[in-house]
Amino acid sequence: MQIEESVRFIYVKVLVMVSARDGASGIEYAIVAAMCAAVIGIFMTPISDRVKVLFNLIEASIAST
Repeated sequence: MQIEESVRFIYVKVLVMVSARDGASGIEYAIVAAMCAAVIGIFMTPISDRVKVLFNLIEASIAST
């Protein structure tokens, strides 16, 4: 659940920043983009590993039937 919470946190922060009417600078957008890239980079390997395991389980169950 930590991944979902992190993604939700970033999503809310992006929505708040985009909806702010006080004029966000390019630096703020760059910081948010860097945070998104960091989260994707951190969680991409564990997610892809889980997907591979899931597909291997599906393949094994199909082969056994």
